[in-house]
Amino acid sequence: MIKILLVDDHPSVGEGTKLLLEQDPEVRVTSLSLPMAALELLQTEEFDVLLFDLNMPGISGLELTKRVVAEQPNSRVLIYTGYDISPHFNVLIDSGVSGFVSKTASREQLLTAIRCVMRDEAIIPVQLLRQLRRSDIRVSPREDKTLETVSINEREQEILQEVANGRSNKDIAAKLLMSQRTVEYSLTRVFEKLGVRSRSEAIAEARRIGLLSENTIF
Repeated sequence: MIKILLVDDHPSVGEGTKLLLEQDPEVRVTSLSLPMAALELLQTEEFDVLLFDLNMPGISGLELTKRVVAEQPNSRVLIYTGYDISPHFNVLIDSGVSGFVSKTASREQLLTAIRCVMRDEAIIPVQLLRQLRRSDIRVSPREDKTLETVSINEREQEILQEVANGRSNKDIAAKLLMSQRTVEYSLTRVFEKLGVRSRSEAIAEARRIGLLSENTIF
């Protein structure tokens, strides 16, 4: 089951999107119109994907993303908007969003975007992608890292191994008898130590320096 939290200050849009998505029997959507209510709910309930409207009074989708990611760094956030996001692209990326979906998208396009984000794949509109330049891409130098210089402890390596085995943070927490927040914080530290920004990059880099074997399931 894919659990989605949708936050849109227009209740009719939220309910319409909920009905659209829940035509897929594997999807369950919680629709809220108040960002503060979403922040409160996220303290007690977990969701696979967060779908935030960009332009909301009080707390915008950008500010909501910043607050959520600050508390839960591995949250998957999709900005769901009918506006041009080009002027906000850099700050949205820096805030931690995983992608963007237009409100004009079909049900199939929206579901595809959600499933891509769950695989840690970025979702960017083609027209915006074409504006990007290779020189704009900032890649952290990682080639100097070795098994000896990356100080990952035994518990962090266990968590990384479970990520490579395809387990979610919730499943990892249950298996290793720790809270999901501890798993998230540990993964954030692992990402920093490896100089990466996603689970797939972490697995690739860990394999390169010998932290994981090549036959790990992924």
